[in-house]
Amino acid sequence: MQPKLNRLLRALAREGLEVTYDGRLYSVRLQADANAPPAEVLLPPDLPVEGKAFQQLAHLAALRHPSGGEVLRVRATPDFHPGDSGVAIGSVLHTRGLVVPGAVGTDINCGMRLHVADLSVDDFLARRDAFVERMKGHYFFGTRDVAMSSRASTALLRDGIPGWLLETLDAPLGCARAADLKQLDAEVERIHLGGVLRGNPDWAPEALTREGVVRDAGLATIGGGNHFVEVQRVEAVEDRARAWAWGVREGQLAFMIHSGSRDVGKHVGVAWKDRARKAWPQGAPFPDSGILPLADETLVSQYLEAEATAANYAFLNRLLLAELLRQTLRELFGDVEAPLVYDVPHNITLPHEGGFLARKGACPAAAEQPVIIPGSMGATSFLMVGCGDARALESASHGAGRARSRFSLARAGADQSEAALGLKGVDCISLREERRVEEAPAAYKPIRPVVDSQVEAGIVREVARLSPLLTFKA
Repeated sequence: MQPKLNRLLRALAREGLEVTYDGRLYSVRLQADANAPPAEVLLPPDLPVEGKAFQQLAHLAALRHPSGGEVLRVRATPDFHPGDSGVAIGSVLHTRGLVVPGAVGTDINCGMRLHVADLSVDDFLARRDAFVERMKGHYFFGTRDVAMSSRASTALLRDGIPGWLLETLDAPLGCARAADLKQLDAEVERIHLGGVLRGNPDWAPEALTREGVVRDAGLATIGGGNHFVEVQRVEAVEDRARAWAWGVREGQLAFMIHSGSRDVGKHVGVAWKDRARKAWPQGAPFPDSGILPLADETLVSQYLEAEATAANYAFLNRLLLAELLRQTLRELFGDVEAPLVYDVPHNITLPHEGGFLARKGACPAAAEQPVIIPGSMGATSFLMVGCGDARALESASHGAGRARSRFSLARAGADQSEAALGLKGVDCISLREERRVEEAPAAYKPIRPVVDSQVEAGIVREVARLSPLLTFKA
């Protein structure tokens, strides 16, 4: 192992990186910038090191703005891998006096939502086909009836889930008519941050704030990439007292949702990428990475408000994806409660110790907080509890992380057999065969080393494991 590691460190040095490894944590910095804080990467020895991701992390740590502000710390979770926008997925950035829109990107408040149901797996599978056909209609063919008043839409963008509920309780529209709104109201406390950030409808697309009934085609949609809706079985419970308190029991049916802010996040993210470029001081060189921070207090405040607007939309997107599934279970099986366990964001900027903490593909892991770490659609997913580890910036991984690019899996000549892709026994529902290939289990790192390394580091503890039954991919 040691000669191989030495060769790796020498190779990274030739790429301009100063890298050390203590058997658990990599420390990474640009050789040309000794004043930048070293970025830390929690990575067990049996997981691959990706030079491009290390480069992106080191450049993130070296960010500066001519007007001031500073990067205090950068950390990466063990599922980290290169990002298309120049910021590695799995990055956690602590700053003071500046914020970095690119450290969140366009998929604002991409996150996870987990429900459990006291319904046997055998009973569910007996009506699997009827369930799938109804959900294909909702998720793929637009049979979902998602509508709200302009007052509810404005309240959502400004005040998140509580605002939407307040305007919906008296006059529900669309699928909200069939929802148990009192249950949704009671579940708000199980949404991270109460499902609300301080937004402003002015930052949203105009279609969401027009007068009358708002029917937005993006709401209650899964999205592309690694987003999914998965039906699971609670395979095992490790922390019985905590699982009991959270309503989780071995053998239960469960469903997990991974989605974000869709076109609203893209609208905000693209707009602020342009704003950051236009706001850059004239004559000052752009960072080599192309990642532009904001330092002006007014711009920082406006960006955070815009990001919050998209985040509020994402909270409702996941809620409605779950509600359509919950209503379908009730149509097929009767009175199924299917309570929410937790809803948690990944891509978001939040206040932290007098500055800001931006996560991109990383899950908050504060002490006693539920943490959801999904595996691939052929692997176990994990319900964890956070330990509030300060060195990890109170952050955990949001999955296993990609091991192979979508291009490498789909290119001509690649072995696309079920066995090679790890798709044997995987029940994936998608309208496009290429989605099954691009998101096959073989595309992802093994989940167990990723989880174990975080348990050993004191970042999270295991509560329960969930095995996949079927997965919807758009």
